[in-house]
Amino acid sequence: MKQPLLVEPENLSQQNIFIDFPAFSNLSHPLSNNDFISIKSKTPIQRSLYQKGFDVVKKNLMYGNSFLTNYTCETEIEILHSLYSIFENAHAKYKIFFKDEWVCFSPETFIKIEGNEIFSFPMKGTINAAIPNAETIILNDEKEKAEHYTIVDLIRNDLSMVSTNVVVENFRFIDKIETQNGALLQVSSKIKGILSKDFYSHLGEILFELLPAGSISGAPKNKTIEIIHQAENYQRGFYTGVAFYFDGYQIDSCVLIRFIEKKGKQLFYKSGGGITIHSILEKEYQEMIDKIYVPIH
Repeated sequence: MKQPLLVEPENLSQQNIFIDFPAFSNLSHPLSNNDFISIKSKTPIQRSLYQKGFDVVKKNLMYGNSFLTNYTCETEIEILHSLYSIFENAHAKYKIFFKDEWVCFSPETFIKIEGNEIFSFPMKGTINAAIPNAETIILNDEKEKAEHYTIVDLIRNDLSMVSTNVVVENFRFIDKIETQNGALLQVSSKIKGILSKDFYSHLGEILFELLPAGSISGAPKNKTIEIIHQAENYQRGFYTGVAFYFDGYQIDSCVLIRFIEKKGKQLFYKSGGGITIHSILEKEYQEMIDKIYVPIH
């Protein structure tokens, strides 16, 4: 909410912003896809530093101040490609190149509005697809179940603030994402609500009521945001924000995850995950590292 930016589609290129969404792209030429993008090296924060923030989150979970907290870090990385080349060659549902400051290749929809129906697709739960019976394992893992149930309940509550007849249309389905280190399976759900007939006149209010995204904050949202500020030792910036495309009738939007930011001559990959009372330090630290990838086919 600190740096909102609204740009008309025809002015994006002039501001050195490029978008590749399912419903819109301002690229004047096809994506090249000539390079194989890989992360040459990554230097995660020390486990002891990660643990300091993790312990803050876990203590608040034990006290009942939060049921789910999204805890993230930034990792210095080395890639022998420009941010624009990463944007061109990564494969994702939503891609953004922002003024050579950051690039995002997000698999996660925030909300979609079609007609007077509003949809959200919270994504929680990740596992290496190479693990035998990976899909069964991720769907039956008690920690992952608790995390996903919590975020679905939170998003249902969020949508109920702006719409009626909120229902979960598809609960815990699997998406497969290819990375340089192999495939990942991610668990999502689909939630729908019905907007009022005059929702266009309240569109800004609807969008701001839903921010920040529940999947990258937690539950209850306001208290959990306070915990995140206590636990994280860096500024997220645009990371975990949202990007919208509105054509005058429909909205598509994404959560800004899978995110590389340039600071001077250094690149940083921002990643993390949901922490619950059942979370284990070593597994969460490894998940934060495993999410540092560029999706490729």
